[in-house]
Amino acid sequence: MPKLGMEPKRRADVINATLTCISLYGIDGMTLDKVAEHADCSKGVVTYYYKNKDQLTIEAFKAFMAYYGLKIQSEIKTTMKPSEMMDITLQHILPPYQKDTGNRINVSQLDGIENMFIPHEDQARLFLQFFSKAALDRNLQEVVSASYTADLEGIAKIFGYGNMTGTMSVQDPRSAAYGLLAMVVGLSFFRVANVPPVHGEDNRYICEEYVGRFSTEF
Repeated sequence: MPKLGMEPKRRADVINATLTCISLYGIDGMTLDKVAEHADCSKGVVTYYYKNKDQLTIEAFKAFMAYYGLKIQSEIKTTMKPSEMMDITLQHILPPYQKDTGNRINVSQLDGIENMFIPHEDQARLFLQFFSKAALDRNLQEVVSASYTADLEGIAKIFGYGNMTGTMSVQDPRSAAYGLLAMVVGLSFFRVANVPPVHGEDNRYICEEYVGRFSTEF
């Protein structure tokens, strides 16, 4: 049994270690022994919190998906323009590429949301692993559905706010949000598959152009 008072940190360490192992070895190659090694704890500690690999995989996927929403919510302020809110949203759901491989995965809020981080290469590998498995795993599909339903609602609210302030013209905010999120998912797969856009730029500009079509500020 873990030491008294260590539960939040131990849980966080195990989830971070699980995501690290999935990035390194894939879901099939991730084992409880490897997770324990990366979390610097015993296998017994891992199974104390998560009874088996399937439960651990689901909880790690939930943490991975929640990471993006938490980062966005922490940075968006009510005083911002809709376009600024959308910029922050895109910065996180389809971030610009940068070399950050020296940083470690951290999806725990214990040290503050500002210190949560997933290196871009790890994001790509985790995205591919989880979503390829979700195609055949009902439990993982439910995680995707719950997360993206919340994301759609949040993005639709920004589009609706744009309509209200007169800075955007969006006939159907929910459909616009659906289109944007679907575009992000597709572009994310293209990134993982190393399929560059026609002009060889960072493919996030395609989303920026999509959002720009609704703007009335220019």
